[in-house]
Order: sequence, then C-alpha cells, then structure tokens
Amino acid sequence: MASEKTPANILVVDDTLANLQILVSMLEDHGYYVRPVNNGPAALRAARLARPDLILLDIQMPDMDGFTVCRELKADDNTRDIPVVFISALDNIEDKVRAFQEGGVDYITKPFQLQEVLARVETHLEIQRLRRLDQQHIAEQAALIADLDAYAHTVAHDLKNPLTTIYSFTAALESYADRLTEKRRQEYLQKIVEGAEHMNAIIDALLLLANVRQQKDIPLADLDMSLVVKNALARLPGQLAGVELVKPDSWPAVRGYAVWVEEIWANYISNAVKYGGRPPRVELGADRLDNGMARFWVQDNGPGLTPEEQARLFTPFTRLSEKKHIQGHGLGLSIVRRIAAKLGGDVGVESTPGQGSRFYFTLPAV
Repeated sequence: MASEKTPANILVVDDTLANLQILVSMLEDHGYYVRPVNNGPAALRAARLARPDLILLDIQMPDMDGFTVCRELKADDNTRDIPVVFISALDNIEDKVRAFQEGGVDYITKPFQLQEVLARVETHLEIQRLRRLDQQHIAEQAALIADLDAYAHTVAHDLKNPLTTIYSFTAALESYADRLTEKRRQEYLQKIVEGAEHMNAIIDALLLLANVRQQKDIPLADLDMSLVVKNALARLPGQLAGVELVKPDSWPAVRGYAVWVEEIWANYISNAVKYGGRPPRVELGADRLDNGMARFWVQDNGPGLTPEEQARLFTPFTRLSEKKHIQGHGLGLSIVRRIAAKLGGDVGVESTPGQGSRFYFTLPAV
C-alpha cells in the first residue's frame, strides 16, 4: 500500500456515480489520493494534466469508451507507461482479450469485490514502483559505463605520460650510469620519483571517486571549517611557496563530512595556484545565503574562463584547453561536484576573461 507520506495518485474513470463513490471511498480509506472523472475525454485531460500512478477504467461509457481511452493513453509518450486496470460489467472473453490488446495490465469484472480491487491496485502499484527502480538502475548503470569509458580514456592518457618519464629515465640510468655525474643521477632519480607520485595521485583520485559513489551512510557533523582549511593547506606545502594567501577571520557554521570537504578545498586551492596569475594570489572566503546554505569560495588572479570553458568544467573527466592545461587528470572537479551533491550542496564558478575565477561550493548552514 502507498505510504501516507507519498500517497499514490489514482485516476478512477466510471460514468456510474455509485461506482465512483464506492471506489473513491475505499481507496481514500487506504491512504490513496483519488481523482474521479465520469467520462473518457475528461480522463484523457486529467491524465495529461497530472500523471496518475494508476488508472481504474470503465469500458462502457458514452462519447468515448474505455478501449479508446486506453488506446489514446498508450499512443502518448507522456502517458504510455501508466498502468491501466479495466473494471467493467463486460465478462466475455473477447472483451477481456481486447482490453489487454489495447494496453491494459489487468481486468476486473463488475460487480467487483472491494478487497479484490484493493489487492490488484496494490499489486500493480508495486509492479510500477519496481519498474521505475529498474529504469533508474539502468540509467545509473548507463551513466556509470559512460563515466568509466571517459575515465579509461583520460587515465590511459595521463598514466602514459608519467610512465614514459619513468621508463625513459630508468633506461638512461641503466645504460649510462657509469658516464653520468652524481648530480645528474640524482636528477634522473627525482624525475622517476615525480612520475611515480603523479601516477599515485591518479590512483588516489580514482579511489576517492569510488568512495564518494558508493558510500551511503555519510557521517555528517558540525564542521570546524578553519581546521578543515588548515588541513587542506597542509597537503599543499610545495605549491604554496610564493603564493599570497588571504583567509577570513571566521567561517559560517555548516554541517558536512570533514574528510570530503577537505578534498574540495585542496582541489580548489591547488587549481587556483596552478591556473592563477604570476605571482599567484589566492583568496578564500565565505558567506551565508538566504536559502539556508553557506557558500565557500576560492578566488584566483588568473586569466579567467570563457563561458564555454565554464560550462564544461564540472562534467566528468573534462580538461581545460590544452593552452591552459597543467598536469592533472581531468577528474578533480568531477569529484568536487559529486561530493557537494552527496552533502546536500552545490558547486559552481564565476569568471570573466581577464579578471580571474571564483570557484565555490555550498553546504547546509547550521
């Protein structure tokens, strides 16, 4: 049976007032939202105006019979998948077969038993619910496959670069070790280490994406945002050398998952340094919004982004143009978007070419 919180919407179509009253009373007593109409054209208008979850449909009606109503519903993309249960005094096999041929999912013969009607309604609503879950699952799987295809292409490209570096310098050490100075050998070893670190970062990003996708029960808590930002900055000591960093004295109180929010800050700040001006100036800030959210942002002094680049930024595995591309694996902003959505927030960017960019995310305020 439908829950009281989200009652199923049932359209009942019958030209006999007594039948309508009985069906409406029974269904409403069991928690359903019922919309009665007494003719075919009114049924079509009602179904198209607000899609019901199920239709109980009489056959013998003036102006337009139930067979025609069902045929019209099934010819319309917006109403095609609404389950139609015929309820009629016609009890010969030809009419029952035709009801199914026209697209009905069930057939109840009058005079009907209330418990039988209720049982069939509940059955078909459950079937419809499961069908929608299947469709949602299929859509999610299709999106996942598309993401994986895009990820495979992106990661194959990005892993190839550091792998080539590692291979080249390893081969050089193997072939010319006795002819290289100690300083040059150390330079080659450092290049190998950097290549391995780059590959490790790509793998870490993949693991984080998988965690964000799969984690259901998120341990939300009130955040000490100053500590979260401090931890994010501690991960970027090499990048922050020579950067002018501006932070506010206080932060809005919000709820979230500190581990994930730290990832957002680290990603935004790292990008602000890499894509910012020279010398980089990075400003962090926040403000409360009227909708019960708080917005946090990172402003850089870079060249800014065109509207086309802004539109692509948070799509999975999208890079900036090659001109603006600095080492990365086209994955970070996609993760940021997923994290914010999981925490009940949003992400975005405000940018004008020549005036820098401001990347932001929102979280529920306390």
